[in-house]
Amino acid sequence: MFTPFLYQLRAEGLEVGLGQWLTFLEALQRGLAVGIQPLYRLGRALLCRTEADFDRYDVAFATTFRGAELSPEMKEQLEAWLAKRLSGGAAGERVDPGVEDADLWRELLERLAQQKEEHNDGSHWVGTGGTSPFGHSGRASRGIRTGGPGGGRSAVQVAMERRWENYRTDRVLDVRDFEVALRALRKLVREGQYELDLPGTIDRTCHNAGEIEIVEQRARQNQVHVVLLMDAGGSMSPHHERVSQLFTAAARTKTFKSFTSYTFHNCVYGWLYKDIEQLDRVRAERVLADLSPHHRLIFVGDASMAPYELFNTFSWPGQDSGMAGIDWLQRFKARCPSSVWLNPDPVRFWDHPTVNAIGHTFDMFELTVEGLRRAIRKLRAPV
Repeated sequence: MFTPFLYQLRAEGLEVGLGQWLTFLEALQRGLAVGIQPLYRLGRALLCRTEADFDRYDVAFATTFRGAELSPEMKEQLEAWLAKRLSGGAAGERVDPGVEDADLWRELLERLAQQKEEHNDGSHWVGTGGTSPFGHSGRASRGIRTGGPGGGRSAVQVAMERRWENYRTDRVLDVRDFEVALRALRKLVREGQYELDLPGTIDRTCHNAGEIEIVEQRARQNQVHVVLLMDAGGSMSPHHERVSQLFTAAARTKTFKSFTSYTFHNCVYGWLYKDIEQLDRVRAERVLADLSPHHRLIFVGDASMAPYELFNTFSWPGQDSGMAGIDWLQRFKARCPSSVWLNPDPVRFWDHPTVNAIGHTFDMFELTVEGLRRAIRKLRAPV
């Protein structure tokens, strides 16, 4: 009965393991969740590893169980019937033999649709007492308990509010997110002018029994050079706004030794463009010659194109010949080992020949909060 819920959780990107799922089913079998509200809380407790999973869980829960709850009018009428007979009853072993566990909820809704009045001490309708698997205070060993105090808004309504959306680490980025992440690229080394090292001076003076010894050191300077290379046009058009946000954040971040940006279409060939609309371009060979291990290359693109555009060796109008696009990319990677590729497409779309080939050349990360964090850690790694 709950298998569609598992599929929906995984479709939303929630990594539910077999052990987690079996624990969830065992909890249901033990009767730890006898209604939609407890089911929501139980599932979130067992199937989510961190708060970042809560929003994906809410989306999956709302999608799976929307329509599974009684309407407010039907619920109010049912509770009114049951309120008259809530004195309790002994539990026995009998249960309606025609109702299987997986069909209980479906059968409950069908019987409520047919039932027109209060019913008690029976074996079929929803009511109190008797052996019916639906209602209060009966003698059925299995069934669905209905009635009792309500819990406010329904679980589906709560899930649809998506109160945990801001905790997600796979959400798209804004300019501020980019700026915060890019600032982590700073790598300060002592290559500036000499300045007084006060802690060192005090330490040396103490070692000299009070005789003052001045200690100097070079000022810290940021030696990281960032080069942003962005795919433009074609399949990248839907991602134009997000890539523009990254460019804006990088241009506004003043903590790099230098920042340069170029654009290309699909792949780097013989030219890189400072302004692709005005055809203001520079030869890729010249850009390569100016790079060093201190440079950090950030490629941005979906890496998806016709295979011949990446693997064939042919000349584009006005560009160098004899090298395929993948050859150019490999040369850039060899020149700057600490380089990454940011892909704005979701990971589920990466199973493509050219995406796989570029992913084997550069460490590829999704253009999300978590993906950018991982990319920054790669870029900060020692050369």
